[in-house]
Amino acid sequence: MRALRAAAPRPRRARAAFTSTAAFVVLAALIPATASAADTQEVDAALPYVCAFPSGPVPATVRISAEFPQRTRAGEAFSPTGVTTAVELPAEAVADLAGSDVAEVRAVTALAVTVAQDSATATAIWRGGSGPVPLPASGPLTLPATGDVPSVTGRGDGDLAFTAGDLALGLTPAPADDSGDGRAAGIPAVDCALAEDAPDEGLLVTVPAVPGAPGTSGPPSAPAPGGTSPSPAPGSGPRERQEGRSSQAPGNAPGAAADRGVPPCRYGEDDPPTPLSLNAYVTGYANVKKQKAASYLPPSCVLIDGGEFQIPVDEPPDPEHLVMVLETYGEFSYQGRRETPPYGSTFLSFDFTPVKATMVLKQTGPMRIDARMKMRYSDLFMTTETYVRVPLVAQVTALEVNGVPLEVGPACRTEKSLTSVDPDPAKHPGGHVVLYGKAEQAIGEDVVGYTLLTGGPLAGEVTIPAFTGCGTGDEDLDRLLTASVSGPGNHIKQVQGQTCTPLVPVFETPETRGQCTEDLQPYQIPVAER
Repeated sequence: MRALRAAAPRPRRARAAFTSTAAFVVLAALIPATASAADTQEVDAALPYVCAFPSGPVPATVRISAEFPQRTRAGEAFSPTGVTTAVELPAEAVADLAGSDVAEVRAVTALAVTVAQDSATATAIWRGGSGPVPLPASGPLTLPATGDVPSVTGRGDGDLAFTAGDLALGLTPAPADDSGDGRAAGIPAVDCALAEDAPDEGLLVTVPAVPGAPGTSGPPSAPAPGGTSPSPAPGSGPRERQEGRSSQAPGNAPGAAADRGVPPCRYGEDDPPTPLSLNAYVTGYANVKKQKAASYLPPSCVLIDGGEFQIPVDEPPDPEHLVMVLETYGEFSYQGRRETPPYGSTFLSFDFTPVKATMVLKQTGPMRIDARMKMRYSDLFMTTETYVRVPLVAQVTALEVNGVPLEVGPACRTEKSLTSVDPDPAKHPGGHVVLYGKAEQAIGEDVVGYTLLTGGPLAGEVTIPAFTGCGTGDEDLDRLLTASVSGPGNHIKQVQGQTCTPLVPVFETPETRGQCTEDLQPYQIPVAER
């Protein structure tokens, strides 16, 4: 994918910063990793910021303290520890919060931190929260926010430079008594930009990286996203948090992706990836209502590229949420064609005749992926809703009835795409499959549900059209297949695995589950769910 960034103007750069970096940073779970060096270096930096309060721009001081390793090895993950982001607000900012019913205030912070190694960069979001802080009658206010931060993996032996960037500050005043629901309404998130005269342009620390294991060269990796379910998926954090993975999951090779029982899933010389291109495996089940059974869809490769996170311009601002939308596109990839691998399905047609069909789903137009992310200003709780729209024709390549092969010919297929009821038919006309997924994420916790980056379950319902072109010579099988299979109400449940970002890969380490194999294919092979 290209440039998943918000198209926000410079004066509002703080909000854009922590939502406009790659989506794998926006949705990153806050999972600590073990530092690789026994000795540490302490950072305590007081940086000047300018915060856009409702009354106007206000100068503030942001004090960032953390411990970093003295050095690290290329390919080895580590996280800063003991991270505190204390925002010191002057008296004029406190006046914006004061009121007769306000006694204290809570804060949540999202600090964009750029990690650079040579010419490569990645952005991490350091999130934190504070307990209730008494609101002073006058004078300044300090809000100390703490939280775990994403891990970082250097891909070369150059210094890793950590630089503080824009900050979003969410504030929720609390009433002086226990009346009502115990809280007063929060104000929209305050954008704080690093002041132009900040020392060293916000540089916090440099961590030297010494050579690591072979094959670890490349840009520094962005933080690993959270899991797709309460039991984190590979890539969501330290290895000890992965013990609960389902024993049904296929084995994942630690290095190259050969001999894993799935088709290759990689970009090639004729289709090179961009820095934010993605690849992933998908699998699942598709019900055939007439047969009272389901077809297993084997792991299939999807290549995804393009799209930007944007603040929607065709709707009024939400006073309680930051809203971002994403439009991107993808395609199935199997032996250079936009289709799934062949898969077999066996049914009892008309409840007594065994029928075995070998089928392929062929993509006949763009696969469009639309995501809408809402982040609550008061506590940074995020929900993401995603719709995947793709026109798919089902082609039958082989057919047996009661063990007797029937010649279906080279063009046996549904006469048009499988079709879902689209929630927005005016914007998305025409026949196509619609799959829907939703995710939630609380600050410091794993993603639960589906996002494009972390994967997860998607579901929908389709109508299977009539078949055409089936049979050879004088034998017309169209009516047989149409009577056996075609019709409405066929439920689909698809599971997408954790994505790999080939040009910014996250490899397997002792602390972090891999997202990419060494040959830049998706590390995780998802397991179908009914």
